[in-house]
Amino acid sequence: MNTVVTSREAILNVSRELVITQGWAAVNIRTVAAACNVSVGSIYNYFSSKSDLIAAAVESVWCDIFHFSENTRDPDSFSGCVEWVYDSMKKGDEKYPGFFTLHSMNFIGKEKQSGQQLMARSWEHMQKELYTVLMSDKNVRSDAFDDIFTPEKFVEIIFSLIISSLLQRSYDCSGILGMIRRVLYTVKDK
Repeated sequence: MNTVVTSREAILNVSRELVITQGWAAVNIRTVAAACNVSVGSIYNYFSSKSDLIAAAVESVWCDIFHFSENTRDPDSFSGCVEWVYDSMKKGDEKYPGFFTLHSMNFIGKEKQSGQQLMARSWEHMQKELYTVLMSDKNVRSDAFDDIFTPEKFVEIIFSLIISSLLQRSYDCSGILGMIRRVLYTVKDK
């Protein structure tokens, strides 16, 4: 048996594979160590507890679901970005069944607070990215926003709809895209 794992990332790769093949229950120190063919102590060199391992695995899965690969074109519009998010959610749900609804149950007691902080950090990052794309979308009408209905508030609304869709496992974004197009862009008469 190896006593040294090549990297923290190698452990997280194995953890993601365990989530795919065996579900979240398989992500624990002993199972991950066995799958990595290392001692339990080797895992503890990288993660101080099961909750640290799970938190890192959750973050790793989120990154795997919501990342741009070399083959992914950066969305050039806010509506394109939202469409990409929905497509990523659908693919993520297929690759990691139940991830969006089940992973938070792995955090209990003290661990629950760190899990919620991790989710808040991931969601904040996603909102910032949506805001960045919105602000760089050259096709947004100049009068789409004002002092009351700000771009930040619009992103909050859209993000809450995305989270609602995520929890309901509803990945049809046609309604939200229709709303976005009517709010942001000049709608041409047909």
